[in-house]
Amino acid sequence: MLLENFTPWSALIGGLLIGLSASFLLLFSGRLSGISGILQGLLPPFSGDVGLRAIYVVGLIGAPLLLTAFAPSLIPEIEFRSSTGFLIVAGLLVGFGTRLGSGCTSGHGICGLPRLSPRSIVATGVFFTVAALTVFAMRTASLV
Repeated sequence: MLLENFTPWSALIGGLLIGLSASFLLLFSGRLSGISGILQGLLPPFSGDVGLRAIYVVGLIGAPLLLTAFAPSLIPEIEFRSSTGFLIVAGLLVGFGTRLGSGCTSGHGICGLPRLSPRSIVATGVFFTVAALTVFAMRTASLV
């Protein structure tokens, strides 16, 4: 399956689950569900809530593993058209952007926008603008 194929039901269910988990985290711990911030707290110097952060990350990694083990037909086949080196550089650039933007799309987009945070509105706008320009540039470059 190519990433161009839109599957509305799985997207709707996934979005609802992400919103539900972010809401639960905020309601029961008072924390925002910003993945970059959660991961950062697992690196030295450690924050005081390492256990909660570790459980959250285990859930992020464990859920797809459980789905793969018990319902592999639900996992879409994804084809990567880029080299491993290119993907590593892209990941490092995303990490740099996350530090520069003081958060990621999950923190700003999922948790900041509903709270009408001006910083999150600007950050999310920049994230998606850069993403759209990147897709345009990559598709244009591959046509040459």
